[in-house]
Amino acid sequence: MTWVKICGLRTSADVKAATDAGADAVGFVLAQDSPRSIRPDLAARLIIDCELPSYLVTVDASPAEILDLIDFTAAAGVQPHGADAAAAALATRRAGLAVLRPLQVTDDLDLSDIPEDQIPLLDTHVPGLHGGTGRRFDPDILPDIARRWVMAGGLDPTNVGEAVKELRPYGVDASSRLESSPGHK
Repeated sequence: MTWVKICGLRTSADVKAATDAGADAVGFVLAQDSPRSIRPDLAARLIIDCELPSYLVTVDASPAEILDLIDFTAAAGVQPHGADAAAAALATRRAGLAVLRPLQVTDDLDLSDIPEDQIPLLDTHVPGLHGGTGRRFDPDILPDIARRWVMAGGLDPTNVGEAVKELRPYGVDASSRLESSPGHK
């Protein structure tokens, strides 16, 4: 069975819908430049009422900031993007929490720098963006991947089954293609 994370949730209704739909985890975007962004205090309130493991999606947060955010919100893990992603991921794992480690899919994708206790999250490369583009990557440029990994980018109810059948990821992460407008699930 494929692990499913629904990301970019902003309301209690979003969390309930993800839970009712059978998601295995949810994500809350704290990156301020995203239409899916919420404040840490709202993430904390949503996580308290959520029965699923919750991930914080951050951009350029330092390891100390990430650990403070996790402590404040009680999230189960982090999806760190940006300049301090490697250090933030390492600090999060040392604290015993889960890490989805985002990587943008390019012709020279290399997973060898990602420790085995972090799950690579592969998303479409779009210059200047960290994720949530609603675009699928070209599966033909993926190297052979002999470990658990999560697929993101342009997934929706009409194409996720085919994508899973073709690429056999451990999990999928859907966000922008589940919206009626940016930030509204």
